[in-house]
Amino acid sequence: MSKDKPGAEGAETIAPENRNVPTDVAPDAASEPGNIDISFSPGLASFLKSNNISIGFTSYQTGRLYLIGHGPDGKLALHEAVYPQAMGVTGDASRIYLGTLTQIVRMENVLAPGQTANEVHDKVYVPRNLQTTGNVDIHEIGIQENGRILFVNTRFNCLCEPSLTHSFRPVWKPDFISEIIAEDRCHLNGVAMVGGRPKYVSAAARSDTAGGWRDHRDDGGLIIDVESHAIIAEGLSMPHSPRVHDGRVWLLNSGTGELGWLDPADHSFVPLAFFPGFLRGLAFHNDHAFVTLSKPRKGHFEGLALDDRLQEKDQDAWCGVQIVSQSTGDVAQWLRFEGAITELFDVCVLPGVRNPITLGPNSVEIRDFLTVEPAAL
Repeated sequence: MSKDKPGAEGAETIAPENRNVPTDVAPDAASEPGNIDISFSPGLASFLKSNNISIGFTSYQTGRLYLIGHGPDGKLALHEAVYPQAMGVTGDASRIYLGTLTQIVRMENVLAPGQTANEVHDKVYVPRNLQTTGNVDIHEIGIQENGRILFVNTRFNCLCEPSLTHSFRPVWKPDFISEIIAEDRCHLNGVAMVGGRPKYVSAAARSDTAGGWRDHRDDGGLIIDVESHAIIAEGLSMPHSPRVHDGRVWLLNSGTGELGWLDPADHSFVPLAFFPGFLRGLAFHNDHAFVTLSKPRKGHFEGLALDDRLQEKDQDAWCGVQIVSQSTGDVAQWLRFEGAITELFDVCVLPGVRNPITLGPNSVEIRDFLTVEPAAL
């Protein structure tokens, strides 16, 4: 199957007036990532407009939440806010949930329908609750049917809920994990939510020893059914981001750079498309899949089959987002980072959102951006 090979040819860059960068009260090394060049496919802004969506994605490396939409001028608009080690993200037109180095952040849109900020932004997501977990290596986040947050606690090898008094409350762990302990044993990293309940999780290996998953990166990956505890797929390479969409169990086989699904007959992995990067972060909207790509990190993610695939195809590794047809795997649109940023993590689609912005908790703007809920006085 032939695939488009996106690159510099025909690429556009974001106009300065359509790029909002954070203004921090006290800039530090984490908020100053260095020079970053951003290019994107010429049709990306019109794609977002025609689908009436924006997208959000994270980079724990630079500590950023990025929001991509389209402005009144029809051009692509990018907003970024500083959140230390930004990881799992999920959201909609009303709110965004984000996992960071030590907290789970709930952001609420404060604009009423028809309102705009600065005459351009239709959503302003303001952090209203920051629940402190400590550094438990939060990966993906799901919202349960009762509205409670569920998150993948990679450091402790379990699914958790926030606790009012403690760092977290474990609610599920794989059967092969013998204890809740601060040792990343199996690298539990992704969760598929179905009907407001966790259905599947991904792990790098069936290991019950500290860091044991690292010895099985090539073919130790698992997909586990949360309800039955059954391992429904194995032999994967660093799987991430299981999702249930259109009747299929999708996932990223990150060690091979592939997006695919599990065959319902034998649960074997069926690849749809190859991407030039290490994959983490998967979302769907209509008939398209949104995937985040990272350049393989030295040490941890080198030496996988992905390296050989890149060499065979004579492709450089990417850092960015690619949007592909879920029926053909062809690249429809893309956005690429170059420079100081080399790794992204999660991605989410924000339906019904045109040009969003968020205020970082340490930004100058949040101090004076005050809103009042209507009161029945």
